[in-house]
Amino acid sequence: MGMLDGRVAICTGSGRGVGAEVAKLMAANGAKVIVNDPGVGGGGEGGDQTPAQAIVDEIKAAGGDAAANFGSVTSYEDCLDMITQARDEFGGCHVVFNPAGILRDRMFHKMSPDDWKDVIDVHLNGHYNVNRAAINLFREQEYGRMIMVSSTSGVLGNVGQANYGAAKMGIVALMRIVAMENANKGITANAILPSADTRMTRSVPTPKDPNAAEVREERLRLSPADAIAPLCVFLASEQASYVSGQVFHQRGAELSLYGDMKPVRMAHRHGGWTVDTIAENAMPSLKSGFVTIGNSRDIHPGLPLE
Repeated sequence: MGMLDGRVAICTGSGRGVGAEVAKLMAANGAKVIVNDPGVGGGGEGGDQTPAQAIVDEIKAAGGDAAANFGSVTSYEDCLDMITQARDEFGGCHVVFNPAGILRDRMFHKMSPDDWKDVIDVHLNGHYNVNRAAINLFREQEYGRMIMVSSTSGVLGNVGQANYGAAKMGIVALMRIVAMENANKGITANAILPSADTRMTRSVPTPKDPNAAEVREERLRLSPADAIAPLCVFLASEQASYVSGQVFHQRGAELSLYGDMKPVRMAHRHGGWTVDTIAENAMPSLKSGFVTIGNSRDIHPGLPLE
């Protein structure tokens, strides 16, 4: 008996990377899987049906059940079609996992409107489209598992990724609110922050020397893509009914739970604040709690500051 026997899952962006490994492990645990991937490049260019079909073939060769879908998470109609396909081919839908993504890394002062809009459309709007397409079915059957994919680039920040980080932080807020709204409907929503060695993370600019010490060190800190899959399978299971509204970060063998953003220091002045008292009293008092802003060359060494 598998942990997901009798369940049907939609895994977007699952022709490669973390998505592919999650789709395969879900199938190995008994789920029937819609493997969605339009086969675009890392920046959203082109299209190719081969990656999704290859994962479907691999799942079937291992004794599992899967079907390919080539729609885009940027299209709400395509996401509705994914739900229809899951119901028509496998009799239902119980799990949505959405790692589909692209990168258009630029320093903010060089980021074009298209670089901004396209990344927001795939990541944040894509999460709306996929989960909105599924939510009413989940509410009707009073069961559903939503596994959303955020990033440390959102919750912590990363130079050169204003578009990506903004989308990923928005996904955390979306997840929390969906979890709140559906707490009495047997539906869970959680977010993962996967630090994995994938095609997308390899595309992040690095120093000219690919063997530079800082590059080797960072690669060693990343998980292989298949290391993220067990967490996703658990969150997709009935056993995870008590886990909702949470943010998990996984890097290799390290599995971390992120807490709520909350005040770290507070200043109060009877009668309220003026510009002068903020400058003279409030900011000096609050300064010890300021977030540390890192050196951008250390965080994203391949992008010039100019």
